[in-house]
Amino acid sequence: MRQIGWVVALLLAMTIAGTVGYRILTGASWLDSAYQAVVTLTTVGSREPFPLTDGVKKFTIFYLIFGLGVFTYSGYQLGQLIFNLEMRSLLERRRMEKNISKLENHFIVCGQGRMGGTICEYLHSRGEPFVVVDFNEEMLEEQSKEKGWLYVVGDATNDDVLIRAGIKNARALTSVLPTDADNVYVVLSARMLSPDVKIIARASEEKAVEKLERAGATRTVSPFNTGAVKMARFMLNPSIEDFLEIADSKGNELELADVLITEHSPYVGMRLMDTDLTDKGVMIIGIRRESGERLMPPAGTAVIHAGDSLFAFGGSESVNAMIGESFTDD
Repeated sequence: MRQIGWVVALLLAMTIAGTVGYRILTGASWLDSAYQAVVTLTTVGSREPFPLTDGVKKFTIFYLIFGLGVFTYSGYQLGQLIFNLEMRSLLERRRMEKNISKLENHFIVCGQGRMGGTICEYLHSRGEPFVVVDFNEEMLEEQSKEKGWLYVVGDATNDDVLIRAGIKNARALTSVLPTDADNVYVVLSARMLSPDVKIIARASEEKAVEKLERAGATRTVSPFNTGAVKMARFMLNPSIEDFLEIADSKGNELELADVLITEHSPYVGMRLMDTDLTDKGVMIIGIRRESGERLMPPAGTAVIHAGDSLFAFGGSESVNAMIGESFTDD
């Protein structure tokens, strides 16, 4: 920006100098003098200054020499600035693509509107790796770039865009695009590219829920219905809801999480009572088997299998460490 300021100031100074010079030497009006200075400086030369005295000729010669020098310098500076900006943008884009390609078990957020932005803020506050996908490059650079979030510019309904976002290595994807049709298309594409990824989609209308589930969504969320149910719960069980709000708040020591047990987890094959989770301050309040069977609450003799989801409640560090262990390859 400083370079552009210098270039503009230099061109303005040359124009003013030429205007004053022609005004003094020819006695022409300020407008005619300014016009003569501009056409001379830009080498258009549509007319000769009048009267064309020796003084005017000498002034025009020096003015053209300096003017060409200024124009050459200005063109070089502007060209260098544009080149540097393009190169910087290209390098940043490649660096971001490289960082995204290294991600595993990350989250993908399709759509960075109000709902998508809130999801990103939540994931960021939890220190979770994620990639934002949106076609609005200006908005992504404005919001994601300054916060250091990884993002992909493009249409989330496009398979290539989802692949660039790392869909094949992602743990979960959420689609919060403006229309239900777009969300259905994203869910269908994501499910075809990654059969095991968890997909959470927003449904604006009730009739879209069934379509999203048929397309492959693991969960569907209707903001209006969810908000209404939560309000009803506040009326019926205000203390419990307050407790859940505290446990879910940013910066709190408590964490309530759904931990997927992979084949690499050290807890695979162990009975719940034989694990060290209690010693670490983690309480398992439920188990969901891969088959869909739910153990609520689970018995101490319940054996943990790969593919199980453990509903863990406890200290943030302990729960996050448990999640990390589950996805660590021995």
